[in-house]
Amino acid sequence: MADTVLSDKNVYPSEGIIFSHIGKSAKLWIEFFNYLHAEHPDFTEEWHYYNDGKSWLMKVRRKTKTVFWLSLADKTFRTTFYFPSKAEQAVLGSTVADELKDTFRNRNKDSKIHGITVWFHNKQDLEQAKILCDLKLSLK
Repeated sequence: MADTVLSDKNVYPSEGIIFSHIGKSAKLWIEFFNYLHAEHPDFTEEWHYYNDGKSWLMKVRRKTKTVFWLSLADKTFRTTFYFPSKAEQAVLGSTVADELKDTFRNRNKDSKIHGITVWFHNKQDLEQAKILCDLKLSLK
């Protein structure tokens, strides 16, 4: 697992800073955000510094619904989508990759919500994030 970056609360994550951390993954970043802006123009993106995790996180929302959280790591970035336990059928019946389904299937059953995280390394990861985005939006 890559180390988390953006730990200085005094340094806002501008595009230049983001790209300096994620390196070659910048192509995936651009493609992912081009997709989001084209397919979901009503999404809002907000960076906040969180003291509990000592890092900056981006929250992407549609109105009041959080669609996913995004964080940076060395040479990559990741999105985490949170689903309630009651979404199990929808998650397991979706076209998302089996290893991502397994993270949901193997969750702590006592937890009311569970995150599915996509680390961006290649185009397949981008496609998985798109599927999870659509799945999240399909749930009430």
